Amino acid sequence: MNQPNLDVRRIAGALGAEIHGVDLSVPLSPAMAVAIHGAFLEHGVIFFRGQSLTDATLKQFAANYGSFFRHPYFVPEGDPDIVVIRRAPGDTRIVGEGWHSDTPAVAAPPKISILYGEDIPPYGGDTLFANQYLALETLSPVMQRMIANVKGVYSDTKVASPSLSRNANGATRLRDGADYTPSEGVHPIVRTHPDTGRKALYLIRPLLLHFDGMTAEESTGLADFLYDHSHRPEFTCRFRWEPGSLAMWDNRCTAHAALNDTGPFHRLMRRVQLQGDIPA
Repeated sequence: MNQPNLDVRRIAGALGAEIHGVDLSVPLSPAMAVAIHGAFLEHGVIFFRGQSLTDATLKQFAANYGSFFRHPYFVPEGDPDIVVIRRAPGDTRIVGEGWHSDTPAVAAPPKISILYGEDIPPYGGDTLFANQYLALETLSPVMQRMIANVKGVYSDTKVASPSLSRNANGATRLRDGADYTPSEGVHPIVRTHPDTGRKALYLIRPLLLHFDGMTAEESTGLADFLYDHSHRPEFTCRFRWEPGSLAMWDNRCTAHAALNDTGPFHRLMRRVQLQGDIPA
């Protein structure tokens, strides 16, 4: 298969690249889909600008890379495969605050998240990404051996439980009644990427209850150290959103955080996720 020459421009030393000259609203050729996936695996997160996508064409692009993952606690607005992410003036919380990888409180978390910017404020709302290959590789050999077989126990009750009253503070709707069912996942904090074979740190502190076999108190010190280490500035890149921008990131080897600094403006994004494997 002849590979197309993609215009790929790195945006930081650690991870992240913009791809130019591709219209995602039309079906990709098999060669183009493969080339984009190669850039995705190399850079951890890739970005496209100037796109014009409907729900149908967003899903058409995403379907090149797997089957859809339906989020356990966001309330869909129409298509159940798409999460509509809203930010309204006065919101005290937004989706994605705090460094994390998406949806670890399930047996098989999503492998890929794709976020499309529709209504974008004139400033603020940037998203930060961090390379978790580097986060692991820069730990001392002793620490790497120490955590090699440790597992984290995750629960979405820490971010989505009806008792938290999250719907009172943000425009994106969560299940907050009888339709909410807590979910839990137990995953190694060092995972091997199934496509690249590389090992990455996989620690999602906001949803972590404790390390498997340890109490919450015993887990806290190590968890806090690894979490702080995982997003050191030299591991990161920062993306400035524009209308029609799209980000596609690898939940198996990156972490990300959204900034809630858009002042008096509305913001509207659409996200799809693709089903992943059980972390190993």
